[in-house]
Amino acid sequence: MSERLKSLADAGVSVWLDDLSRERIETGSLADLVKEKSVVGVTTNPTIFAGAISDGERYNDQVAKLGAAGESVDSVIRALTTDDVRNACDVLAEVYASDNFDGRVSIEVEPGLAMDTDGTIAQARELWEAVDRPNVLIKIPATEPGLPAITAATAQGISVNVTLIFGIDRYRAVMDAYLTGLEQAQANGIDLSTIHSVASFFVSRVDSEVDKRLDGIGTDEASALKGKAAIANARRAYAAFQEVFGSERFAKLGGANVQRPLWASTGVKDPAYPDTLYVTELVVDGCVNTMPEKTMDAFADHGEITGDTVSGRSAEAEEVFAALAQVGVDFDDVLLVLEREGVEKFDKSWTELVETVEGQLESSRS
Repeated sequence: MSERLKSLADAGVSVWLDDLSRERIETGSLADLVKEKSVVGVTTNPTIFAGAISDGERYNDQVAKLGAAGESVDSVIRALTTDDVRNACDVLAEVYASDNFDGRVSIEVEPGLAMDTDGTIAQARELWEAVDRPNVLIKIPATEPGLPAITAATAQGISVNVTLIFGIDRYRAVMDAYLTGLEQAQANGIDLSTIHSVASFFVSRVDSEVDKRLDGIGTDEASALKGKAAIANARRAYAAFQEVFGSERFAKLGGANVQRPLWASTGVKDPAYPDTLYVTELVVDGCVNTMPEKTMDAFADHGEITGDTVSGRSAEAEEVFAALAQVGVDFDDVLLVLEREGVEKFDKSWTELVETVEGQLESSRS
């Protein structure tokens, strides 16, 4: 058992793995991470599945069988990914049974639906029914068309992981969408205690984009702000979370679960920064940190817990943003760029996933 990761969990941070493959499930690697590294959840995305399926021979037999049955590429992808997520849900079933906040596995709607509200709602329902496990979370992007889809899915009793959140205003809109969905679910007679949600607030990508702009400005004042935007952004998001879920509006939803903040994109991209930066500086009770295994291993080796590094620091965070504006960083533009690039990256990965499965289907038929 990693004592450092256990200490992180004891501090109230749910440790989730940002990766999944059939090999992880079938070799017992995922089960080992649960036992040895305090892992209590899994997140996936098209990039992760594209890598897993292109590298993994464990998918070949199923691809061949589905190809022989005349299934389409989209149907094959749906079968491969929902099977993996269902099986991962089963690996985490014991965690879920002991604490139903965790033991969760996420699967994302197709990136091409990011601007399609109705298509997102329909596919969220399809994925929910296909995986057929109470501990699955359906990932819906926090684009403007995604917001009503979050509400609609929640109103139907579907547990949602809202992804691609970069800014505080959009985050507030996400929380509003969730609460509206809970209010509708309550009106529909659904047991609110069965609905769960996390809001995935992206971290490292914020520093990557802001630091690039600070380098372009080139002054000493700009350089002094490098590596500060992402953590400040997350800390003010947590303050918004406390405000919204401490409100009278939420209190009226008796039995409802809070939508937990989830720190995503926590692998450090700039080698000049500590490789555990986005873990150590975002420790607060009741949040989730989903990490690539490299980051998890780094924290297990040398990560430090210095107590709550988030609560009560929103004023400090606002000072960072005032300073960024002072040196000429247009943070609203940063957010627009990050959301557009986020959707584009997942679109590209989906295309790679389709091409990979198409190639495997052709090989199986030859």
